[in-house]
Amino acid sequence: MKKQIVILLILGFLTMSCAMMFKGTNSKLDIGSEPSGAKIYINGALYGETPTRVFLESKGTYSIEFRKEGYETKVFNLTNHVGAGWLVLDILTGLVPVIIDAATGAWYELDQKYINVLLEKYLIPAY
Repeated sequence: MKKQIVILLILGFLTMSCAMMFKGTNSKLDIGSEPSGAKIYINGALYGETPTRVFLESKGTYSIEFRKEGYETKVFNLTNHVGAGWLVLDILTGLVPVIIDAATGAWYELDQKYINVLLEKYLIPAY
């Protein structure tokens, strides 16, 4: 009986993926602007107004647009990278964790955790 439990524990350890278990597939992103109250569009979809917190898939890349009446529109491009720590832990625990984290995108992390943009007022040309 003890031998079966030990074998099950070892199999469970070898088949778990570190990033999927501890981080998941989404990342938290805090978004702000100066002045606040700018509408936020992520990949064309309205997500609310600044300041706000959103959860995005870590494996994605995003175009974040800030719009506020009387101010120039700002665009911020958000990319991601593979977390080296997750990759190393997966390799050390075997092939299955590498496959799981690669397939789910769990080992990716967004390049930013906080974005704050300064919006500039439209300049009215003098005639």
